[in-house]
Amino acid sequence: MKSRRRPYAEQRPQDVGGGVWSVPVPIPGNPLGYTLVYALESPKGPVLVDAGWNHPDAWDALSGGLAAVGIDVSSVSGVVVTHFHPDHAGLAGQVKDVSGAWIAMHEDDAALVRLMHDYAAEEHESFQSDMLRRAGADPGEARQAVSRPTPPALPDRRLRDGDLVDLPGRKLRAVHTPGHTPGHICLHLEDADRLFTGDHVLPDITPHVGIYPYDRDDVDPLGDFLDSLDRVADLGPLDALPAHEWIFPDVAARAAQIRHHHDEKLVRLRALLAQRPEPLTIWEVAAMMTWNRPWDDLSPMLKGMAAGEAAAHLRALEARGEVRRVPGVDPVRFQALDS
Repeated sequence: MKSRRRPYAEQRPQDVGGGVWSVPVPIPGNPLGYTLVYALESPKGPVLVDAGWNHPDAWDALSGGLAAVGIDVSSVSGVVVTHFHPDHAGLAGQVKDVSGAWIAMHEDDAALVRLMHDYAAEEHESFQSDMLRRAGADPGEARQAVSRPTPPALPDRRLRDGDLVDLPGRKLRAVHTPGHTPGHICLHLEDADRLFTGDHVLPDITPHVGIYPYDRDDVDPLGDFLDSLDRVADLGPLDALPAHEWIFPDVAARAAQIRHHHDEKLVRLRALLAQRPEPLTIWEVAAMMTWNRPWDDLSPMLKGMAAGEAAAHLRALEARGEVRRVPGVDPVRFQALDS
């Protein structure tokens, strides 16, 4: 089954066959429009893949959408979260409060959620401000770019790669696909050749892959993401049930397209750096890159996200030996190495 992206107002809950239903849940004020939450039937009660944004309108859409396909939210037995972002994990706690459901998440994202709960608001703001400064952001923009989302509910269960989700009578296996977040998972419904892709593989857009703090040199999230795309492609031409946009066939083909997109982006970025005789800050690099609108039209928050993505691409090039960071400077700066 395949559907095209439509405004949220035109979305409806759907029976997508094989004991699976999709429920669109709005994301207020976000251009993505909605998250597709999936419900899978189970003798113990339905299991949800993701839950949606924590907002009264989103809760009404989730509970009402489930009711429209014959599911009472109080009967939900579990919520497996593809990753910790608020449009996926936000309502998991409320579902648990109503139904007693368990919440499952990959252990790497669960650790981040714990950190978010333990981090005081003022500590988080100080951390972000210093991160933006080291990236070369203007102090005024840095102040406006600071944000602290409400952390989602802590999971009851931690998943690792290859674990089966508690879904009696079915085989729903966690596939660790880090990149968009360290603990992002896809979920392979092995008895139906379907893959719940979360944000990892989407039919038309590509997910944000950033690095935080921007100047870390001990991780390579874009490299992880590209490896994860290859892993998903190796699963074959499965039908994809993503968290945004629409259901589509042949996840392997789309994964290959996304990998090609980032490979080309890395080539262009290295060429940009090679044209500049002086090293550049992360903020300067982000301003040179191509986004879905001009740099000057981006809000401070979106500039912060763009800088995170620029940093991830710079780090991937650094890991490949194509750029280097200049030692001992603040803000951090990068320059291309000779070919």
